[in-house]
Amino acid sequence: MASQSDTLTLPSGRVISRATANAAADWLTLLMSGEANEEQRRRWVQWRKAHADHEAAWLHIESVTGRMKSLAPSPAYTALSSYGATGRPASTARRRATRVLVWGGLATSAGLLASRTTPWKSSMADCRSATGEQRHFALEDGTQLMLNTGSAVNLRFDARERRILLVEGEIMVATRHGAGVPTDPRPLLVETAEGSIRSLGTRFTVRQHSDSTSVAVLESAVEISPRSTLGHTRVLHAGEQTKFGRETIETPGLTDEQTAAWTRGQFLADEQRLGDFLAELDRYRPGTVRVDPQIAHLRLSGVFPLADTDRILTTLPSVLPVRVQWRTRYWVTVVPADRGH
Repeated sequence: MASQSDTLTLPSGRVISRATANAAADWLTLLMSGEANEEQRRRWVQWRKAHADHEAAWLHIESVTGRMKSLAPSPAYTALSSYGATGRPASTARRRATRVLVWGGLATSAGLLASRTTPWKSSMADCRSATGEQRHFALEDGTQLMLNTGSAVNLRFDARERRILLVEGEIMVATRHGAGVPTDPRPLLVETAEGSIRSLGTRFTVRQHSDSTSVAVLESAVEISPRSTLGHTRVLHAGEQTKFGRETIETPGLTDEQTAAWTRGQFLADEQRLGDFLAELDRYRPGTVRVDPQIAHLRLSGVFPLADTDRILTTLPSVLPVRVQWRTRYWVTVVPADRGH
């Protein structure tokens, strides 16, 4: 029987061997290096198909690498990114750094520390979505909840209130309201790191950024209360959006077609800088999408399907003077079209 130190328990509850976990991390190191050839990529696919534990381990890695995008780069991830950019041979130290990066949060000795980090909280959340995934949930009170890519929430419903805790990512909330619909007397609130948003019978979106929260109201209204400013609230009406921090609320602006496009599975760009466009697209893909600073200022417009981000990237050279370099599906760089192959 394998000892506890020889196994790891995934957030899903599945127990895998440490050897499988290390193999998955080693595959990630190779694939992000840009040095993997077709034979090696074929063997990686075969490895994933060879056993259900292999696929479970790889899906965990995709989840972790996607969630790390919302965090400040850790030294280990910076090292891994540098490795992918330079194509240096994999070293034992670099493989070890990768293993710690994607599996450290599951190690028994690191459990307490990991439980305080965003990726761990996300993996244990009541409702969550993977990178590139959008999910719908019907809550016990009839509220409809939609999670955008890489999002997670916890639910705290009791006799006094209904509270949705946004751990990370972006959500849309649609409450039951209207003529003939029974009113739930309990207040419905969405809580973020910066404060809370109280629903006033409405449909609205909330996104957790690294140091702020953005809110857009599609129907009715909400009331925003920053965490550190007692008594300071602001009502946001249909067609308005804003950002707020722990102490201040920005002056509201008008919503536009881009605001809720993701809820329809679309990505809208209206004369958007390529750098900003790719940074947003990066949220929907495991791995990394980079852009050469020389072309980050280029602008584009269009409606793109979020379900196929590969297609979005392959379309770019037809509308802009750029070329897409595919080291692997997890490491993509957009460069000027005239740069040599």
